Amino acid sequence: MIHQINIIIIYFYITLCVSVEGRSIPVEIISDRNRTFSTLASKYGYHVDELDVTTEDGYILKMYHIPGDRTRPVLLLPGMMQDVEVFIVRGNKSLAITLATSGYDVWALNPRGVGHSRKHVHLNPDLDSKFWDFSFHENGYYDLPAAIDFILERTNERQLSAIGYSQGNTMFYVLGSTRPEYNDKIKVMIALAPICFLQHLKPLVSFFLTMISIIGNLLRSIGVEELLNDNSLLKPLFQMLCTQKGIGYELCTQGILFVVGDNHPNELEPEFLPKIFVNYPCSVSSKNVVHIGQVVLRRKFAQFDYGPEQNLALYNARSPPKYDLRKVRMKIAVFLGGNDGLSTTGDTELLRDELPNVVDYHLFSGEKLNHLDFVWGRNMDKYLFPLILPVLTKYD
Repeated sequence: MIHQINIIIIYFYITLCVSVEGRSIPVEIISDRNRTFSTLASKYGYHVDELDVTTEDGYILKMYHIPGDRTRPVLLLPGMMQDVEVFIVRGNKSLAITLATSGYDVWALNPRGVGHSRKHVHLNPDLDSKFWDFSFHENGYYDLPAAIDFILERTNERQLSAIGYSQGNTMFYVLGSTRPEYNDKIKVMIALAPICFLQHLKPLVSFFLTMISIIGNLLRSIGVEELLNDNSLLKPLFQMLCTQKGIGYELCTQGILFVVGDNHPNELEPEFLPKIFVNYPCSVSSKNVVHIGQVVLRRKFAQFDYGPEQNLALYNARSPPKYDLRKVRMKIAVFLGGNDGLSTTGDTELLRDELPNVVDYHLFSGEKLNHLDFVWGRNMDKYLFPLILPVLTKYD
């Protein structure tokens, strides 16, 4: 049945590709191609400092800063294939603007390879495949420490608060377990739609993640280390198909976004879709896709599996070590959608039972909040933000 569904989806993709021949990408997509967190913030009356943060392994990360109360810094981390603009694309109803309006010192980080974090002190991302030799492990082990230390030095504070979305909070579990000294630098980490264990996925979602992992391995074997490059044909195709009126919305929500995130059309209106696909999806490393697939297939949250021989050399064991979540001592507040097809209730309960310091656990019941709503939902200022702000205040 799963294979039949995917064949049908692929058939319609091909059919649509043929039917849209000669159509153009909407003018608003073309004019906004260089849109950034800064340009969006400026549109809503906020100044943004754009800063470069260099990791200890040489990656140059772009950090966006909306100045506020320096004693209340908050770090925002987006999910996979997303730029930090997901936190501001809803304007005055977005998380970044809500935090800034509430007086917080807002910092938003693009991890390595994403958007303007596509830089390195030596490696060229277009020429050196080694640039893309990373997954969410390196995001947590290198990117987060560099960003946290940078913010604390600039604010002269000992701790900051953090909000991660999807894979954006996976990085914190890697950080807390592999570099436990950083637990003491976090006041509270708010986990929106957390991704860690992936054992209770719906069959179609599990199949989808497994397939993209297989594809990722195949691409790595022929030297393709970066997916969804801005200069590739695939991204403009997404932008063209997903912004066509009528059929474009159905194809890209029901056929792609809602397949993984689950269905909730009331929060993702057709007229908002073109704003998403200006910069989405962002580049992702093949290795990161493969690592996610390993978490699904091996049913454990562990470091990257290079195969028995390489594992022996790297880990001194034939299998990669699991991340020890008992070492993640930072305070964590979990927010979970009852309609989330990726961050499921079963998997989030496994995570909650493993983490030693979950201080809040909020499950939105019924059809409220699928996986995408936490950053793109049009009513998050009503459902979600009134619950986030008290948590931040409590641990300030």
